[in-house]
Amino acid sequence: MTDGTVYAAGWTLDDIPWSRFDRAKVEPGMVDAVKAASLVEYNAPAYVAYLHGVFAGGDPQTLDDITRWGREEAQHGIALGRWAELADPGWSFADAFARFHAGYRPPHFASDATASIRGSRRGEMIARCVVESGTSSYYSAIRDTVDEPVLKEIAAHIAADEFRHYRFFFDTMHAQTEPDLPFWRKLIVALGRVNESEDDELAFAYYCATVGADEAAEKPYIREHYARATLRRTGLIYSRQHVRKLVQMVAKAVGASPQSRMTEAAAVLAWRVMRLRAGLSVSARSAPVTA
Repeated sequence: MTDGTVYAAGWTLDDIPWSRFDRAKVEPGMVDAVKAASLVEYNAPAYVAYLHGVFAGGDPQTLDDITRWGREEAQHGIALGRWAELADPGWSFADAFARFHAGYRPPHFASDATASIRGSRRGEMIARCVVESGTSSYYSAIRDTVDEPVLKEIAAHIAADEFRHYRFFFDTMHAQTEPDLPFWRKLIVALGRVNESEDDELAFAYYCATVGADEAAEKPYIREHYARATLRRTGLIYSRQHVRKLVQMVAKAVGASPQSRMTEAAAVLAWRVMRLRAGLSVSARSAPVTA
């Protein structure tokens, strides 16, 4: 946190100062972003089931830690959903999530999945580190961008959780007895997971969050359209420093130096690509999220 506050694990919804909600400081564009994020976060139990399959027969503590991770992620979704309902009283978190959960069913969520789609437990943990790198930087960016005090507090708690989750997956990766992966293989896994950020999960979440069931016939789901909308929202929220931190965390996960020239060059490239794909100026810092 920029104010030096330390956010510990184990917070609850009662720790959020809901009474301080300030509608005058709500940025319309941020509401849609939070709605979509709430659906993705609350879907964590599906990932828990998948990871339990991947680690079946493994360390019981790891399985317990995965379960706790899932509970914390689901709580993120509840907190974000509650804030979105304050910001938009006509929106229903429960209804939007029901549509998202029913429509987003990737193959690896099958109940009989017992192997990682990354090829190994180490590969799976690299992929999870990539995700946590993205989420910790994303919620840090929201925390640093918004003025609405309740959302700022929620984002700060979630960002701290996501960084701890990164540490958990990073340590779990190194605790595996299977052979380490060569650097090129780690890089392929990481880049593959980055590319998956453009799959149906985020795009469909944005669709379910912003298009009501009564509008679905007139506004059908078109993945490319809602993927672009998601990219633009993300581009508006991130600043250079948040992208740099994201890339540094991914670099560490694949065994590269977070402080190397190569990592710094990758951060610059990632910033430029993100801004260009969002249709934004490369030289400017993120503008207020009002679009």
